[in-house]
Amino acid sequence: MLILFLIGTIIKTICLQIDDKEFDIPQVDTPPTLESILNEVRHVAFLAIYAIHDTHSCETSSLASSDSGDRTHFKRRKKLADCSATIHGSVLRHSTLKGISAQIVSAADKVDAGLPTAITVSNVIAVGTSHGLALVFDPNQALRLCLGSTAVGAQYGAVSALSINHDCTRLLCGFAKGQITMWDLANGKLLRTITDAHPPGTAVLHVKFTDDPTLAVCNDSGGSVFELTFKRVMGMRTCESRCLFSGSKGEVCCVEPLHARADLRDHPIAQYSLLAMASLTKILVIGLKPSLKVWMTFPYGKTDPASVPQLAWQFVAVQKAVNPMLVFCRGDVVHFLLVKKDDSGAIHVMKQKQLHLNYDLISVTWINSRTLVLMDSAEKLHVFDRPSQEELETLDIAEVQLVYNSSHFKSLATGGNVSQALALVGEKACYQSVCSYGGQIVYLGTKSVHIMTLRSWRQRVDYLLKQERFVEALALAWSFHEGTAKAVVGFFGEPSKRKGIVADKMVEILCQYADRSLKKCPEQGKIQVMEQHFQDMVPVMVDYCLLLQRTDLLFNQIYNKLVENSVARGVFLECLEPYILSDRLSGLTALVMKDLLAHFQENGMMDSVENCLVHMDITSLDIQQVVKLCWDNQLYDAMIYVYNSGMNDYISPMEKLFQVIGPPLQAGKSLSDEQVVMGNKLLVYISCSLAGRAYPLGDIPEDLVPQVKNQVFEFLIRLHSVEAAPEEEVYPYIRTLLHFDTREFLNVLALTFEDFKNDKQALEYQQRIVDILLKVMVENSDFTPSQVGCLFTFLARQLAKPNNTLFVNRKLFDQVLEFLCSPDDDSRHTERQQVLLELLQVGGVAQFDENRLISLAEKAEFYQICEFMYEKKHMYDKIIYCYLKDSLRKEDIFNYIHNILSIPGYSPEEKQLVWDKALEHVQELLCIDPSKAADLVATHFADEIYPIVDKLVDENLLFQFLKCLLDPREASSNHRVLRLSPDFHELYIGLLCRFSPCSVTEFLQASKDYRLEEAIQITEQHNLHEATAYLLEKKGDIQGAFVVLLKTLKDKLSALTEENEAKMSADEEDPLQRVEVALSDTIALCQRSSHSLNQQQREALWFPLLEAMMSPQKLLKSPGFRHTSETLKQLTMQVLNSMTGFIALPSIIQRILQDPVYGKGKLAEIQGLILGMLETFNYEQTLLETTTSLLNHDLHWSLSHLRAAVSRGLHPRLDYCSICLQQYKRRQEGEEEIIIFSCGHLYHCQCLQSKDCGLPGERPSRWSCYKCTSSSQGGRGGERVAADARRGRTTSLAQIKVASAHHTAFGDAQGKKQPSETTLDAQQCQAWDQLRCIYKGPSRLAILTELCHPRGNEKPGLLNPTHPGTGSIFHSENFQLKLSPPPIVED
Repeated sequence: MLILFLIGTIIKTICLQIDDKEFDIPQVDTPPTLESILNEVRHVAFLAIYAIHDTHSCETSSLASSDSGDRTHFKRRKKLADCSATIHGSVLRHSTLKGISAQIVSAADKVDAGLPTAITVSNVIAVGTSHGLALVFDPNQALRLCLGSTAVGAQYGAVSALSINHDCTRLLCGFAKGQITMWDLANGKLLRTITDAHPPGTAVLHVKFTDDPTLAVCNDSGGSVFELTFKRVMGMRTCESRCLFSGSKGEVCCVEPLHARADLRDHPIAQYSLLAMASLTKILVIGLKPSLKVWMTFPYGKTDPASVPQLAWQFVAVQKAVNPMLVFCRGDVVHFLLVKKDDSGAIHVMKQKQLHLNYDLISVTWINSRTLVLMDSAEKLHVFDRPSQEELETLDIAEVQLVYNSSHFKSLATGGNVSQALALVGEKACYQSVCSYGGQIVYLGTKSVHIMTLRSWRQRVDYLLKQERFVEALALAWSFHEGTAKAVVGFFGEPSKRKGIVADKMVEILCQYADRSLKKCPEQGKIQVMEQHFQDMVPVMVDYCLLLQRTDLLFNQIYNKLVENSVARGVFLECLEPYILSDRLSGLTALVMKDLLAHFQENGMMDSVENCLVHMDITSLDIQQVVKLCWDNQLYDAMIYVYNSGMNDYISPMEKLFQVIGPPLQAGKSLSDEQVVMGNKLLVYISCSLAGRAYPLGDIPEDLVPQVKNQVFEFLIRLHSVEAAPEEEVYPYIRTLLHFDTREFLNVLALTFEDFKNDKQALEYQQRIVDILLKVMVENSDFTPSQVGCLFTFLARQLAKPNNTLFVNRKLFDQVLEFLCSPDDDSRHTERQQVLLELLQVGGVAQFDENRLISLAEKAEFYQICEFMYEKKHMYDKIIYCYLKDSLRKEDIFNYIHNILSIPGYSPEEKQLVWDKALEHVQELLCIDPSKAADLVATHFADEIYPIVDKLVDENLLFQFLKCLLDPREASSNHRVLRLSPDFHELYIGLLCRFSPCSVTEFLQASKDYRLEEAIQITEQHNLHEATAYLLEKKGDIQGAFVVLLKTLKDKLSALTEENEAKMSADEEDPLQRVEVALSDTIALCQRSSHSLNQQQREALWFPLLEAMMSPQKLLKSPGFRHTSETLKQLTMQVLNSMTGFIALPSIIQRILQDPVYGKGKLAEIQGLILGMLETFNYEQTLLETTTSLLNHDLHWSLSHLRAAVSRGLHPRLDYCSICLQQYKRRQEGEEEIIIFSCGHLYHCQCLQSKDCGLPGERPSRWSCYKCTSSSQGGRGGERVAADARRGRTTSLAQIKVASAHHTAFGDAQGKKQPSETTLDAQQCQAWDQLRCIYKGPSRLAILTELCHPRGNEKPGLLNPTHPGTGSIFHSENFQLKLSPPPIVED
């Protein structure tokens, strides 16, 4: 029945046809490269068969197919965007093998073959099933063999692993119950049944042939790896097994032998039969031949235990050598190992760069030597280019319904006797469902078989074209053309031929793209929409046509198509501009050029026309038309370019430009902006022509350079122009350029003269031009001194050259000197001096008599010229005179003198002369800047201060000098304050009293170098009472200082009463403000002094002050003085409030009542004062009572919680001692103490004493829990207890000592514990001690500080004390709480 089904299935199979055009290999003129051999698919027949057409396969699109490119960056682009590096298109072609898939499903339904479990591919495809069958299909998807039977499957279990040898003659099948069979693929004969290759009861996870047909390896679910050696002895087929790796050392879950293709069988590493093994913790690479050897181990590091290890070998080309590379990973990091053999024969395994991903992998497969296909745990394929590690494509294959090998890793068929780690890895294991062969990867689904192949370059381009993604298709094709594409297959022949094939394809795409741009153009709507449409598409066509160097395609086929649409035509012409400016497009056809000029002219884009013309090939232009266009539209750059390049005429453009700027300059008119631009162009054009450069860009042909120079020189030195008027002056062209910009024209000539070497004719031109310049400028009064100076500066530079051949009459320089130094002409004084200075600096001094030059410069007041000459003669002292006379540079004299006296390089004699000259003019220096002068004196003339002070007659100048010299407040960062004798300071104090009396006190406070007695006399002489009081206080005469300030206060109070009688002027200061200032100074003195005085001395200060404030009030009782009276009352209250901290309150009241001012009448006058004092008293009393209440409440709360904590009952966990492990009622004689801790542990007192659990240095009743302390410190209980005692804490919060008696009735469960003593633990005792210290301490400020700190949800209290030393001012014992009085309430 089974045979009939298989025959029927084969008859129903449809044989596929091979596309000969796609896979026909052409003749190769040159041998292929090493890289191409590795990348190209070797098994062409197999590839052709499985690259199936629509009849038996279906294609899926890539995840990146809809977003792998972006068109927005093509808008109005000026050059091709670099998109080829990121556009790869669809790299993989996904096909379903429908013939094989249908037969697998049919076999499962009709003959109970079971579901597919494993697959392997060679020249045939073998699929294993869950019922023990192996179905072998030929390349046409026809079922060729059905190996095994369901009866065998019931015995052996499911097929768990498959492998075909390299010549496709043998098939190894591993089963879920551990058996291995070998089949002959030629006739379907069973050759071997192996049951003892590995331990029984374990499933075969992997079985794989090596390149040696007699050698294979297998890996079972126990994690062991075995070597299988096939032999044939006496006609008997046998198999010998050897354990390569035991699962007891770490389970191996993946093995991969190195397979070499037929053309690489002779590789020096192939002879070692390398085998890679992946365990749960590391990678091993071993060699099976000639003897077993471990080559490398590599640990994974930290990985997810559920991730699946992966291995894959491939021969790759690295550094022009082909060597095997191993890829392995577990998790999200892919590692590359390169195996190579050096010249000495040693084998090296080298780590390459890693690939870090953001997803876990379950499969890693090579599709060729440069391309990897990775599958993540979400069943998405990721195509990577190995050299660049760039991801090329992502493809979702969830619809495949991949077969997983979880049941075999869990060994369910043999009872599930595997480790949990291996079973966890097996959840995502799909080793037997993915295999590669011949550049193709096959995936086994539950009901289908799928194949992934690399698309050829043409298929990738066509795939994008089908989706009308032309821009991406062009970018991808260009990457093929340039050789920058990744994962490329389908190319044959030489590189030049490949480029030609791709170029033809791109031409085809461009034509289609042009048709599409016209077809998809919006027929209606705004013109901007149409323009945007073509702006997105037309530049792409232009760009690729120029990249392909196909301007014929651009200007013929494409332009002829676009010209039908006027908008497309305009966009096309405008987008040519950037390519012309970048010199990528140098020539246009006549038709396109004509349309371009017409379009730009119509749209007013003449600047663009000019920019384009100077970059274009002149042969493609109609010269007559272009010249007319340029002249009409003032396109001078383009006109010059056309004349130069088209007609080799370099003079006509100059003549035309001179005709524009010459007449207005000759008439003395100012030039317009446009004419200025033309003049500048003319100068640049002349400079370029004389330098051998083309204008505006490029170079003049070398054979024309001498001719052009000669023509330009001849043109410039013409005596008259071509159409000269009778009144035209000689040398019009040079004259015009000199009038336009003398300096720039001379710079042009200077640059030109630099190139003159031994050219005799050029030197003649040089002399001729210099003679003309002198004739034009010296004999003509139209030029300014600056222009004449520029000429002679130019000449001086030329004459100063070592190889100078110019001759200039020296008398001309003398005439110029007379002209510039003419004292009769005061106009342009600075300009003339600057011109002459520049002339001298470039070497013109050699042309003059130096003495005469200095004489003329002094008369003309050219002090910079004098400085230049004096410095040349080392007459530095005379330069000081130049600075003093030069009003513009007076400030620089200080730096000059300082540099001469400080910087080395000057002789002592020169420095002495400068020093003497500076000292001579010190008064003038002070007039310029007193601060800088004082700085200079302090640095260089410190010993000459006495003579300087004696010499200064002007007292104001002397004051400024001493101020900068002595006052510390005036000391800048760059000079120090001199410590001079007290005489100078007292002299300065006297001057300060005269010129700045308000600053006297500040200076006295800042300085310490004056004598007190003399300073007091000076301040008293100038009636500066505040300064006098400060000095008396500093001297120690407090009473004297107070008398001075009190007298000042009384004077201002008396002035207050007098000014109230007379009207005060608007400009004068408010007398009340003067009284307030005087009073505040007096109060401040009294407060500063009262700390060091006794009670009698304090009263001698405060009471006179109070009387002084109270006495004027009786004179201000009229209604007109109400405001003044109220103000004085407030000031009096201020005095009283200040007194209360130093004078007793009864003494103040008694003194007020005894005052004669209030001795008569009722107490109404002093009622306000007394009430204010009482309110202050009430306020302070209320504050004190409130603070005391808070402290008492907090103390009560803390003590109640302490009492509750130490008096609560404790319940022991156990009824026996935690040390001796006996019940606390063990002894029958006498009483004994039992100690219970808050942790619940119970001990005999004697047991604790034997373990030394008492706290060191404490009372005998202080204990610590032995078990808690010993367990937390590992036996170091004593150290822990001592440390806890030092930190004020222990492991148990309370301890209770209990006494027990032997006669108490414990046995009948009615025992009673009678407490004998209640104690606190260390923490509670420390808290209580701290509370007691705080409460009885000298200050209660710590408690106030405690109350102001928030504790979260915990009640603020003394159980959580703040730590001292936190930097708070409240912890200072000297701190005094100064209370403010309550506000005065007016009735």
